[in-house]
Amino acid sequence: MARSVAVVVLLAMAAVAAAQAPGPAATPAAGATGPPNVTAVLEKGGQYTTFIRLMKETQQDTQLNSQLNNSFNGNGYTVFAPTDNAFNNLKPGTLNSLTQQQQVALVQGHVLPQFYSMDSFQTASNPVRTQASGTDGPYTLNITSTTNSNVNVSTGVVEVTVTNALSAVKPLAVYSVDKVLLPFELFGVKAPAAAPTASTAKPKKGDSTEAASGPAGAEDAEPTGAASARAVGWGVAGLAAVVGCLL
Repeated sequence: MARSVAVVVLLAMAAVAAAQAPGPAATPAAGATGPPNVTAVLEKGGQYTTFIRLMKETQQDTQLNSQLNNSFNGNGYTVFAPTDNAFNNLKPGTLNSLTQQQQVALVQGHVLPQFYSMDSFQTASNPVRTQASGTDGPYTLNITSTTNSNVNVSTGVVEVTVTNALSAVKPLAVYSVDKVLLPFELFGVKAPAAAPTASTAKPKKGDSTEAASGPAGAEDAEPTGAASARAVGWGVAGLAAVVGCLL
């Protein structure tokens, strides 16, 4: 009997100890993610190394991630990410021909200061402003939806169809594109400057330039009245001489 009591007491003590022991640490729910990070999304995609490098060189990755994490823009952001093949298809030397500021504008021309899902592109008001801007104002894109629920994006220089979303969870949407969105402001054909027109104005009457110009030798010509008077004087003198001789 005593042994049975002792066993019951031990079991009760063990149960109390188990109840008081701390449980295992809670693990994050499956699918939980940290703050949005455009670089992480591109790296996971696996074919955007050139675009990642360009974003790092222009520090646009740091700027965009900072704005996303600090809720700088409550509207979110949309990024069009060109694949490595898209950059390989550019004319050789295209990127190297750009200044540092132009490379910044090129990257920013792929970023919209607004979160767009594939459905919300249908209500986009063109032209759609990008993060890039120049002396003539912001760089823009024209975005239109197709009948098969795809989206066409045009810069005025190139046009590409968007079909694949790498991420589309607000506040960040990242879409893959197979062409580099060359901004019209950097790569568009500029209209030639108008040639200066020759002056066709005629000089007015009495203009000093007209008065100054005249037939050659006009300055040395003697007035007509003076010449006539001189001729009459010589004639009178000759006649007097003849009369004197006769007398």
